[in-house]
Amino acid sequence: MGINSILKIFLPKDRVFFQLFRNVAEELVKMGEKLKEVVNEPDFETRGKFIKEIEDMEHNNDDFTHSIFTELGRNFITPFDREDIHHLASALDDIADYIYASAKKINFYRVNPNDIGIQKMADVIALGCVAVHKAVIELRNMKNMRQITDALVAINSIENQADDIFDMSIERLFATEPDAKEVIKKREIYQVMEIVTDKCEDAANVIESIIVKYA
Repeated sequence: MGINSILKIFLPKDRVFFQLFRNVAEELVKMGEKLKEVVNEPDFETRGKFIKEIEDMEHNNDDFTHSIFTELGRNFITPFDREDIHHLASALDDIADYIYASAKKINFYRVNPNDIGIQKMADVIALGCVAVHKAVIELRNMKNMRQITDALVAINSIENQADDIFDMSIERLFATEPDAKEVIKKREIYQVMEIVTDKCEDAANVIESIIVKYA
């Protein structure tokens, strides 16, 4: 059997990782957009329906992540280091987990999301998910290195913006909110939303490590 025939046997299995990562990244973009709908929806019950949709998306991503780990155990050939695949899958899964946690806490604490800090944080989370998606998609062939590096730079910038939004939101919260319970609840929501952008940066760091090794 020639080398080309051998490669044809392994390539379809190799591609399954890229398809699964694409599925995860696309689901993250949907979750980011749905989170924006949650924080801009004044009605508690309607928000609950949106949050349930985010929960379903998070479960979908759990399934995709589990499939990635299953394929790691099944396939001899992988597109890059097995450890990097595991780290990237875990980092993307964390993004989904914290987006869902952010949405869930809004209704769990019965917080009115008509808050500039919460809404701006949701905006940057959605942007972060789009940038992560761009970087993940380009990993398939690594030909568009400029697009990958631009996406990674954008993710780092978004994380910095989220830090600034968090600081300003906390300052405003303590200056204007007389109810101590509301302070505690909103502060926790800010924190969880800010962690989403930290997790986007974690994914960006894994991707950067991969392209340094293989590009």
